Amino acid sequence: MIKRYQSQNQIVWYDEQLLLEPPEQVFNVDFWQQQNSVVGSAQGRGTTWFVQTQVLQAALRHYRRGGLFGKLVSDSYWFSGWEKTRSYAEFRLLTQLADAGVNVPKPIAARVIKKGFTYQADLLSEKIANAKDLVGILQHKDLQPKKYQAIGAEIAKMHKAYVNHTDLNIHNLLLDSSGKIWIIDFDKCYQQQGTDWQQSNLDRLLRSFRKEQKKRNIHWNEDDFGHLMDGYNTTI
Repeated sequence: MIKRYQSQNQIVWYDEQLLLEPPEQVFNVDFWQQQNSVVGSAQGRGTTWFVQTQVLQAALRHYRRGGLFGKLVSDSYWFSGWEKTRSYAEFRLLTQLADAGVNVPKPIAARVIKKGFTYQADLLSEKIANAKDLVGILQHKDLQPKKYQAIGAEIAKMHKAYVNHTDLNIHNLLLDSSGKIWIIDFDKCYQQQGTDWQQSNLDRLLRSFRKEQKKRNIHWNEDDFGHLMDGYNTTI
């Protein structure tokens, strides 16, 4: 059940089954540090904090801009409505994907703080346990054709839910210790009817394989993408 907490200039949407802590506190890293519940961190555009909630391990991410404009305005976005904000959009999309049976992180809570004509945003979502992205895995070993077929099938499930992943690359595909495929990072992604956009997702993914092969000499060849497409075409 999705609940909504509002106070003055902020709104938090949260899943009451996954979040037992006070929703107004969980986006403050100090809160988790006081609970001795910070279990790690990762550096990207900013710091993603990994925390242990009462229910599951979670990733806490503050939305930050990239590119040249991000150097001027690091974490503020133009406000045009609470439900048009980036954190709410990603929270809602993850909920829809999870309901459709796609392996994505469970959305736990999303926050928006309005400041005049702009807003700042945060997302708390499930940390996938014992998982590595495909880049990290393929640097050390090959994947079997059946695993590529499973990757293709998971992407097809996402497409059958009409979700356009605008940054589908091998950093955003995870493989956990049980062999399950996960798709992550749905910021700026959206639902889109029709099918004419799906090939662009797959083309982007192929480019990322080729890029990482040149950059890191990963264990991959063009035939592997054919196996991925076999799994995709069988499922779509």
